[in-house]
Amino acid sequence: MSEVPQKQTHATEVSFRERVEFVLVWLSVHLLRVLPRKLARAVGSGIGLVAFYSLGRLRRVGALNLRLAFPEMPEVERERILRSVYRNLGALLAEFCLMPGYSPDGASRFIRYEGLENYLAARERGKGVLVLTGHLGAWELSSFYHSLMGMPMGMVIRRLDNPLVDAFVNEIRCRHGNRVIHKDDFARGLIASMRAGETVGILMDTNMTPPQGVFVPFFGVQACTASGMARIALKTGAAVVPGFLLWEESEQQYVLRFGRELEVVHTGDSERDAVTNTAAFTAAIEGMIRQYPEQWLWMHRRWKTRPPGDEGIY
Repeated sequence: MSEVPQKQTHATEVSFRERVEFVLVWLSVHLLRVLPRKLARAVGSGIGLVAFYSLGRLRRVGALNLRLAFPEMPEVERERILRSVYRNLGALLAEFCLMPGYSPDGASRFIRYEGLENYLAARERGKGVLVLTGHLGAWELSSFYHSLMGMPMGMVIRRLDNPLVDAFVNEIRCRHGNRVIHKDDFARGLIASMRAGETVGILMDTNMTPPQGVFVPFFGVQACTASGMARIALKTGAAVVPGFLLWEESEQQYVLRFGRELEVVHTGDSERDAVTNTAAFTAAIEGMIRQYPEQWLWMHRRWKTRPPGDEGIY
């Protein structure tokens, strides 16, 4: 096991359970890694389907979220979408296991850029680029591929509970120059990166709590959403560019799609501007999810935090 991490990230002592978990993760990754990509993806999709049928609580959360987002949609269609989400997650698991073996030429056979000029133009401004993204498509593969093609970036990531697994996963993520910015060092790390003209990707589609989160519409329902990206963009003048790696079924390949730079509203009222821009960024994510609903993480309790006086959803 040559890749066993030697350094702990946030714990002074590793428990027996954490060591066992790490060994299981290590073995799983390396077992999938030796398979041909097509077979590995098929195995991963199978694992996803097993999870769909066996993890009832998560499946119920996903079904509820889909009803909130698409109340007019037939239930059978919502169930089809949710089943596809699990298959997509299984395929993403396989891609993650295979990533260390990818080369620029090899990965470019099943990944292509679209709108790369939007990213490059934003980078040329020299004030840093905030890539607006979410748990949509193959988010782990997106930053990895971008770094593989010579454009490494920072990633705002929550530490995993198991420090051994956290170090192992981050070693794969950062193999080609990417770096991790942990959420507990979010503001300082982002400001420093933007002042250096760097690129940082932020998954901005998870439930938050005040004061870090503000309430904005998401599929017509108020959702507590991280306002950090908006505040950093206002403070530094960094460009905000949507970026998602999406599976195109008709092409049988991924497309890393960068949208046009989003306007950052700056009226001088910092709190109002933070909410306004957070709402606009969230709307951009929602727009992509509506185009690719089978590829978003519907099992996340996105609407868990409620405005004062509202009843809980879950």
